[in-house]
Amino acid sequence: MKDLPPTCHLLSFSLQVTSMLAMKHTSFLQQFLLLFGLIIATLASGDDQFIFYGFNQSSLTLDGSGVVTESGLLDLSNGRSGLNGHAFYPTPLHFRKSLGGKVQSFSVNVVFSIFIMYPDLSADGMAFFIAPTKNFSDARAAKYFGVLNEKNNGNTSEHIFMIELDTYKNAEIQDIDDNHIGININSAVSSESTTAGFYEDEGGAFNNMTLNGNKAMQLWVDYDEGDTQINVTLAPINMGKPSRPLLSATYDLSTVLSDSAQYIGFSSVATPINTRDYVMGWSFGMNRPAPSIDISKLPKLPLVGPQAQSKLLEIILPVATATLILSMGTLVTLVMRRRIKYAEVREDWEGEFGPHRFSYKDLFHATGGFKNKHLLGEGGFGKVYKGVLPLSNVEIAVKRMSHESRQGMKEFVTEVVSIGQLRHRNLVQLLGYCRRKGELFLVYNYMPNGSLDKYLHSEVQTAILNWVQRFRVIKGIATGLLYLHEKWEKIVIHRDIKASNVLLDSEMNGRLGDFGLARLYDHGTDPQTTHMVGTKGT
Repeated sequence: MKDLPPTCHLLSFSLQVTSMLAMKHTSFLQQFLLLFGLIIATLASGDDQFIFYGFNQSSLTLDGSGVVTESGLLDLSNGRSGLNGHAFYPTPLHFRKSLGGKVQSFSVNVVFSIFIMYPDLSADGMAFFIAPTKNFSDARAAKYFGVLNEKNNGNTSEHIFMIELDTYKNAEIQDIDDNHIGININSAVSSESTTAGFYEDEGGAFNNMTLNGNKAMQLWVDYDEGDTQINVTLAPINMGKPSRPLLSATYDLSTVLSDSAQYIGFSSVATPINTRDYVMGWSFGMNRPAPSIDISKLPKLPLVGPQAQSKLLEIILPVATATLILSMGTLVTLVMRRRIKYAEVREDWEGEFGPHRFSYKDLFHATGGFKNKHLLGEGGFGKVYKGVLPLSNVEIAVKRMSHESRQGMKEFVTEVVSIGQLRHRNLVQLLGYCRRKGELFLVYNYMPNGSLDKYLHSEVQTAILNWVQRFRVIKGIATGLLYLHEKWEKIVIHRDIKASNVLLDSEMNGRLGDFGLARLYDHGTDPQTTHMVGTKGT
């Protein structure tokens, strides 16, 4: 709730006086004019004041992470990391009686609390400010308190006065420690600063206070027009205002604040460690002390620390814990089984072949778990399955074969990857490979019309190749062999040419496939191909 300023009561009284005088003799005209003049003079003096006990019914202007909780707390950070939070008094205030006049005396009283969820960590705190604008869209977070940025920091044209309640030591802006109060003029670098605390009235001893100690405390900011003195005072919530201020500075705010009306309010920054900056109450007075805040009328802070547990909770908690442990054990078991199911063989030397290696999981899902309904054929070296890659929807043929080889596995995979670089319209593109336990998988482009042997030797022929198509197939395979033997950067000896390894694409063009037995040689060397190799076939 907010109490009405005295000027409103004065206006109400003036209206009553006007009504009374209207019914009196005209001899009272001079008295009326005198009284009216006094009223106008009082209104023009700028003796504004207000007080808030919580903010549920207030008309504060909020932006960024600033919100008002159900209990009436002004929460400037709201736990939303990376956002600036601002709260403004709804109307701008005139700190000067006239253009070019001096900034008048004013007083501010705030009850606030900074909550930190991780005691060993610290984050930037909050600030009270006076500024000529409510637009801080270009302000930066962290050390700039959501009010300034790298470019305008220290710029006298900003006309900003700020009291920082800082809970983070930032060496870049010359912070003295991670628990201090500072007076700032147009800058994130404090003109004056000191460690948070208060001086006792009896004896004058200094007592430290922890700003982010999850406790409510009071702050007073007072400015005196006559001696241009700024006083900042801090105290626990259950204690009156100490007679000695915590921090004092002499600075003429008439050289800082602009002639226009000024906005007053609070700013904070939401951080990843989830600090919460609360304002519980707020009062302000122009040319008079800020009204004292009755702490019994303030909203309550959230509870922290352990709370009493009910009997039901004592029963439910162990059951829930046991259920959670059982669930976690089941989850770990499922994850381990899944890893074993899709486990692959990987060695350090395969790092250079990364782009050519497929995951077993992708091949497993692409072929429906290598089920027989996806089987395209089988030969001496393994079975071939049709598949569709999950993300790209590219159709592939996967040859599943024994992991054993006459050559070392490194040399074999090296040649497989090298052959994968072949690009010719009459060769089936070898896309890559995968290794798992005792198996090796070679991945090819899928040829929709299958192999040549089913058109030449199948007992059940669904189609017959005419001589034009047969000649085109023969010519295509010959062109592909010429590319392998003469045109590519190395000599590739296929060593297993047969009708079942000649594949037909969607246009019935012949493509030579299955390079599982192929060998690579440099041009000019003797390939030594006198011994017989190959697989049984037609």
